Amino acid sequence: MIEKQVVKQVIGERQEEILSIQISKRPIEFDRSSNYVLIGPRRAGKSYMLYQYIQHLVNSGEVVIQQIVYINFEDERIAYISAYELGVILDAYHEMYSEKQPWLFLDEIQNVSGWEKFARRLADSKYHVMITGSNAKMLSTEIATTLGGRYIAREILPFSFSEYLTFCNISPATNWEYIPTQRQMVKTRLETYFRDGGFAETFDKTDKREWLNSLYQKIIMGDIVERNGIRNPRVFRLLARKLASSVMQPTSIARLQHIIISTGEKISLPVLKDYLDYMNEAYLTFDIPNMASHLSEQTTAQKRYFIDNGILNLFLQNDYPKLLENIVAIQLHKMYSNNDSEYRLFYYNKNIEIDFCIPEKLLAIQVSYNMDDIDTAEREIGALCKFMKQYPDYNGQIITYDQEKEIEIEGKSVPIIPLWKWLTQYK
Repeated sequence: MIEKQVVKQVIGERQEEILSIQISKRPIEFDRSSNYVLIGPRRAGKSYMLYQYIQHLVNSGEVVIQQIVYINFEDERIAYISAYELGVILDAYHEMYSEKQPWLFLDEIQNVSGWEKFARRLADSKYHVMITGSNAKMLSTEIATTLGGRYIAREILPFSFSEYLTFCNISPATNWEYIPTQRQMVKTRLETYFRDGGFAETFDKTDKREWLNSLYQKIIMGDIVERNGIRNPRVFRLLARKLASSVMQPTSIARLQHIIISTGEKISLPVLKDYLDYMNEAYLTFDIPNMASHLSEQTTAQKRYFIDNGILNLFLQNDYPKLLENIVAIQLHKMYSNNDSEYRLFYYNKNIEIDFCIPEKLLAIQVSYNMDDIDTAEREIGALCKFMKQYPDYNGQIITYDQEKEIEIEGKSVPIIPLWKWLTQYK
């Protein structure tokens, strides 16, 4: 049985520490009347979002720091707490501050098996609660079932490029893209972000690759292999390499099975499908379906991307075309694949290949690293031309690494946009 004195010590320590933590504020807001579950990959900044919110509450005068209960369930002092013992947290707090109503911030609570009943009880008792977890099983569909609609799910993913610029204290002025020094400053920062990704803990590190590799190993071994009782982690490592090498191409589960079997490993289609789901659940990868497929077929051949360019680059060794498409996929995924979005994100592949489609916006997007190559330009523009003939209501867009101009396709102006300009449009 966990001791109250230990819980009191944890509560007191965190109250003292949180207000002094330096954070790079992110443009994410919360409704005071709602409870939230923050979900996303390891080390993406969920804990720092809790710190940001706590600091805002205290600095605004809405609460005093003594009302804050922050518990990190990866703290070794309480790492083995059971669901039955979670009530000790409230008992310990009320012994410390009998006259106050606490705001509860429960970090990585998925480590406690059966935590859901405690979370429901807190909400039913009108406590203010914010929970984090690093497992996509805590997405809104699961939360709606297990928590009975008492909490709102909010994804916290690695920093966007705009957030990275803010972290670097870069605030481009109006019309900055026409000012050579400011434009070059943004482009220089993009070179690092493009290769090393958006995990904020890497930003000040000299050896970013070492940190990213350590994170990848924790995701594979901790969030996938151990959590799901996998006996053969070699298959996961092989699968991750194959997904990285095929980032730009739709890949069927049957083809992935054939590739793995050709290396001497054995795996069935149902098990392989489970493994791909585990990768998504651990926020290592995400999928985009084919708009041209029937609904029943959309899960059989998908394009699969990595949640961060830094992790993808562990496998690619600076394969810039793949990194470019992956970073565009990440930004589109943030905008159009979350549960609050009214839009849906697809690719299109039926005699024509279009990298990304957003049907509700009537927008088709091609991604090409360098349009100077005649064959590449003809392929990308030709596919977009055929698509816009077939779907005349659509507009087109081509994203490159560093080229900008406008062309006309089917009587419509189609912008060719450099990545540094396209990414800065979105917070």
